[in-house]
Amino acid sequence: MFEQTFKNIDDILHKDAGCSSELDYVEQTSWILFLKYLDDLEKDKKTAAELSGKTYNPIISPEYRWEKWAAPKTEEGKIDYQVALTGDDLGDFVNGKLFPYLKKFKADATSADTIEYKIGEIFSELKNRIQSGYNLREVLNRIDELRFRTHSEKHEMSHLYEGKIQNMGNAGRNGGEYYTPRPLIRTIVKVVAPEIGNKVYDGAVGSAGFLCEAFEYLKTTRSLTTKDTATLQKNTFYGKEKKALAYIIGTMNMILHGVEAPNIVHTNTLAENITDIQEKDRYDIVLANPPFGGKERAEVQQNFPIKTGETAFLFLQHFIKILKAGGRAGIVIKNTFLSNTDNASVSLRKLLLDSCNLHTVLDLPGGVFTGAGVKTVVLFFEKGSPTLKVWYYQLNLDRNLGKTNALSENDLADFVALQKSKAESENSWSISVAELVEATCDLSAKNPNKKQEAVLREPKQILEEMKALDKDSADILTSILKLL
Repeated sequence: MFEQTFKNIDDILHKDAGCSSELDYVEQTSWILFLKYLDDLEKDKKTAAELSGKTYNPIISPEYRWEKWAAPKTEEGKIDYQVALTGDDLGDFVNGKLFPYLKKFKADATSADTIEYKIGEIFSELKNRIQSGYNLREVLNRIDELRFRTHSEKHEMSHLYEGKIQNMGNAGRNGGEYYTPRPLIRTIVKVVAPEIGNKVYDGAVGSAGFLCEAFEYLKTTRSLTTKDTATLQKNTFYGKEKKALAYIIGTMNMILHGVEAPNIVHTNTLAENITDIQEKDRYDIVLANPPFGGKERAEVQQNFPIKTGETAFLFLQHFIKILKAGGRAGIVIKNTFLSNTDNASVSLRKLLLDSCNLHTVLDLPGGVFTGAGVKTVVLFFEKGSPTLKVWYYQLNLDRNLGKTNALSENDLADFVALQKSKAESENSWSISVAELVEATCDLSAKNPNKKQEAVLREPKQILEEMKALDKDSADILTSILKLL
């Protein structure tokens, strides 16, 4: 039911003048889904309070609750079209009253880790783009059919929302900013292995895939106590995101996965001078796929000891600095980081090798990131001691990756199994840092164990060899005839 509802909503938004792309569809679906989710959450909290003999004070005032403006019902439980706003009346209410009311929550919230603060922040960052109040009424009716009450309903919804984010990434426009393949994220989380009580951080949070998958991983590592659950809700996951749409999608994604008030801040991570990072600011775990290929301004570069315009290299400096001693990281980065000879790349490799134990490098094939032709690697490291030896794994697949043939967790199973012991194989090997050329610290992933494929000759070369053999045969035959 949920999947068909999403398809119907996309069809409605496709014909609206204010929505022109998959990104717009996700953004507009997100704020309406959030308000329906919030309504169901309030109902659950009210029921829980009544069962324990307490009084629940709703977050949303009566006139702004879902049942009042979005889906007023008849006694039979159907939309009451005599009362329900539609057309210009609905658009005027949403733009002129609802959004201004919800924006105020940010200023009135007691702290940033409350759902009230998230309500205010979300509705300060976006606007209603659905121009037709009639289209908006249709979307509201569709979303009202959805429920977020049971665990299975929330799980299905989070799964479908992830699907929408993936489609947005596949649509092309800045897709890599929003979607890292989930099989890859789950593999990175398994290897880094966060524990309950760790603080997990992503400074380039995007759609919050790393934080969502870390949450799912931690929920299944052991039977959770009430204290564990509270820790996961409030004191485990932290993120920063520069772009408004990605911030909204990331926040919504975490909420749908079950984190009520995600600790995601809408800010430019790179605007922070890393010399200002104190011990209290540091994290146990860093998981991230920072944007690459960006060109940061000179004033942003001044916040870092190694000056470079490459966004991903600035993020890597930030991640190293913000890790606690003994903290662990799994970072996706372009494979050219391993071998570039410019001063910034060499200095950054030396910084990483000197201050962290870069114990594992996963070399990925092209096509892992749909729509992005770059090759990437994943750096796994632990802060606090220098690197002595690096273990590499080169993922060699017997197929080309793409939209219809995506990376799977099974593709990465051999890597996960071998990584625990750092064993050598056809696809894995180790190098000693002492063997590196000190001037460049080149970390190129050159597999010495890979079987050499037979080199096929060019057709021209084959024809020339055939001619030579024919000539030799003719000469031999001529010699034999002379002897006769």
